Amino acid sequence: MIFPLKVIYEDEHLALIHKPAGILVSGNGFMTLANALDQNLKQSSQPDATLPRPIHRLDYATTGILLCGKTSSCIRALSKLFQDKLVHKTYFAIAIGQMNTSGSITTPIDGKRSKSHFEVIESVPSERFGTLNLVKLSPETGRRHQLRKHLAGLGNPILGDKDYGQEGLILNGKGLYLHAHSITFKHPVSKELLTLASPLPEKFSKIFLSQIKL
Repeated sequence: MIFPLKVIYEDEHLALIHKPAGILVSGNGFMTLANALDQNLKQSSQPDATLPRPIHRLDYATTGILLCGKTSSCIRALSKLFQDKLVHKTYFAIAIGQMNTSGSITTPIDGKRSKSHFEVIESVPSERFGTLNLVKLSPETGRRHQLRKHLAGLGNPILGDKDYGQEGLILNGKGLYLHAHSITFKHPVSKELLTLASPLPEKFSKIFLSQIKL
């Protein structure tokens, strides 16, 4: 086994797993989450069973829930759900600095339409960063690094973001405080509306103790 993965949900057609930080979802390297799926998931007994495949991506440093297909037909159906924007994802991040309690960000990314909704769940004072905010994020589009770029564009970069953070406010050694928390979609086979979640990492609850059950 390459490495063990936490399986959140699995059936004959699809699975949802927890992606740890510091690993690529897919790519040319051997140590990718895609390469580890076969050792962590049960083989489907469906006639079009295939090697499990991630349906979407999460950044290298991002943790959280990831949807995977286990049959050729389900992979196609799930990919179309994403294409048709019928998959709803919720993220949580810790953002730096004073910010509005809620809003939408529509700044284009790489010249393409982009939209993210945010809601501040809780704020705490910080000696080093001034204010830290636990922020719930709902992206409408799926551009590369969208949430990181959108929050940085507001002047509220995500804690631990070395690419889009502000000089002097980079937290080293703790990773990126961005977590893919939940996903909602209609199962392509059973047609059941599924909502599944991956609990917040412990490092979030150390800052926001009242939100430990999120």
